[in-house]
Amino acid sequence: MSCDIGRIISLAGSQNLFISNTSVLQTYSSSFFKKNGRHHACGSRNNGLTFQRVIRKRSTEEFSCIPYITALLNCLLYTWYGLPIVSRGWENFPVITINGLGILLETSFIFIYRWFAVPEQKKFVSLMVMPVIVLFTTTALVSSFVLQNHHHRKVFVGSIGLVASIFMYGSPLVAMKQVIKTKSVEFMPFYLSFFSFLSSCLWMTYGLLGQDFLLAAPNLLGSPIGLLQLVLYGMYRKSNKAPTEANKKDLEKDGAKFTTQQQEVNEKKIDN
Repeated sequence: MSCDIGRIISLAGSQNLFISNTSVLQTYSSSFFKKNGRHHACGSRNNGLTFQRVIRKRSTEEFSCIPYITALLNCLLYTWYGLPIVSRGWENFPVITINGLGILLETSFIFIYRWFAVPEQKKFVSLMVMPVIVLFTTTALVSSFVLQNHHHRKVFVGSIGLVASIFMYGSPLVAMKQVIKTKSVEFMPFYLSFFSFLSSCLWMTYGLLGQDFLLAAPNLLGSPIGLLQLVLYGMYRKSNKAPTEANKKDLEKDGAKFTTQQQEVNEKKIDN
């Protein structure tokens, strides 16, 4: 039900003297990107997964760990929900397989995130993971030893899973707020939004066809949120290109101006 993604580019500036128009443009562009803190090439941002970018840059940047932690809780609960101790037999075998894989992936993502995070973020990740472990362990123990039949176990585990899913599908709202505020899709990767929407639609259909409200309900929320992410991406994906083009024109003007000034200085030297 969840997997994740994204990227970042840091540019190093030229420290050479202005020898030609090309070196002028390189130096000015380096200064621009340093001041703005991130690269605005929209096309390059869609080409990698989030953790390829984190590993490559050895930094978690502005990515949040909350979606991965809430997704881990969601996968743990629904894997338990699909097991025969809660469901009847193997009626929810697909739920077990996909969420079992999700546990491995989300655990790997969280480990990588914590490895490259700054000390404050590492502490925050640990504080967030502990309640997840406690909640899942409590849910498993209560459903195993307190509740005596499959129906009550499914309702209990499914209800907690429903709440966890709401938090999981609600966590992208933070990224969506940032997109609207900055008018940039830098930290809301397209593939994450697209496959979240697709996954929600498929699991909603699975739950409705199987007449399992506890599987369908969270995806009734996830589908419109995923669609809203795609709409926002479509609205702001090109907005990053405008500053770049305008900046290129400014750089060209500055470069041409500097070249003219340098030629005047050289002519004065020759005359002297």
